[in-house]
Amino acid sequence: MPTTIPFLREFEPAYGTLVPVSPLIRRLVAANSGPFTAWGTGTYVVGRGQVAVIDPGPDDPSHVAALESALGAETVIALVITHTHMDHSPAAATLKKRWRAPTIGCGPHGARGETTEAGADYDYRPDRQLVDGETVAGPGWTLTAVATPGHTSNHLCFCLEEESALFTGDHVMGWSTTVVSPPDGDMSAYMQSLNKVLARGDAILYPTHGAPITAPRPFVEALIAHRLEREAQVLDCLGAGIEQIPAMVAKLYADVDPRLHRAAGRSLLSHLLKLIDEGRVRRDAESATARDDTRGRFSLA
Repeated sequence: MPTTIPFLREFEPAYGTLVPVSPLIRRLVAANSGPFTAWGTGTYVVGRGQVAVIDPGPDDPSHVAALESALGAETVIALVITHTHMDHSPAAATLKKRWRAPTIGCGPHGARGETTEAGADYDYRPDRQLVDGETVAGPGWTLTAVATPGHTSNHLCFCLEEESALFTGDHVMGWSTTVVSPPDGDMSAYMQSLNKVLARGDAILYPTHGAPITAPRPFVEALIAHRLEREAQVLDCLGAGIEQIPAMVAKLYADVDPRLHRAAGRSLLSHLLKLIDEGRVRRDAESATARDDTRGRFSLA
């Protein structure tokens, strides 16, 4: 029986309002809803008085203005970035100029290629790049970087130590599975990162899109099981003579919104590349121009 992921599909974005969600956390949602952003980008504010802003979001004037107005006289001491997709990091450049706050977190975007989402912020360069275990702190709060490559090669989650709360960016989302699109997305890395989060035992997860995940362990376990089932389905397709990604998408994602089929094809490619690296699948090298090309034929090794 297929794994059922306990998705959270109810959420009140409260656009334009900085909403308290815990003693140390507030959230402001950008009005950039869409098939890959759900209700929009949730920008989190950590602390009071001297605060960190996590994932400032798209460089949208209304979202930037709402954030500035909501914070008023508070001082932003860090603009913290999980990864460099255009719905997460671009507003940091504008807010850095206005607040004179450093950008801290993930490194520059990795490999250039198709993202299937809002695109990549290739202009982003952090003032301070964090690696796994490094921290940024303010009065009463500490954020620890947790390296979680997979969705992108530079993806970081951040643990608010005082609340055992993990800001998961797009690594774990409550409303949907995560797109893993080569060449910068990597399914092997993504699976390792999911297991890393599972082993941590955080009390709550705060994705950038949608509602908090209040029961992290069963949710992440279901995500891992789902990915392993998808991998098995890919192998079954190959065993049945279905050798090309479009045909696999038509079979495996028949009940999914067609607007997401292109992204589904990218994730299937990531599964196939993982299986190739493991020696379980081979590819007709002459029918594709690059490793991240969805064209070509695949077969069992």
